[in-house]
Amino acid sequence: WPPTYFVIVINAEKIVLTGKKLQQKKYYTHSHYPGGLKTTTAGDMIAKKPARIIELAVYGMLPKDKLGHQLQTKLEVYAGAEHPHQSPQPDVYDLRG
Repeated sequence: WPPTYFVIVINAEKIVLTGKKLQQKKYYTHSHYPGGLKTTTAGDMIAKKPARIIELAVYGMLPKDKLGHQLQTKLEVYAGAEHPHQSPQPDVYDLRG
């Protein structure tokens, strides 16, 4: 079998959004009950669950089928620099650093 690859994203709390996205970008969830729509701004998401913003951005780029759902399980996002994963040869990507 081919080796299994995972993507581990750290420091999600340091995400930077340009323009007025902190106040104007909205994330929606629904409880499936009448009137159950909840809205959260990007600024609130960064304060409460910064890893969720990265997850939703990546999930939006994946295909909406069985393959996309399998790929979602290969993503791990952490708000800080600490994570429980070990790798013999990790590939570090410095983004606009």
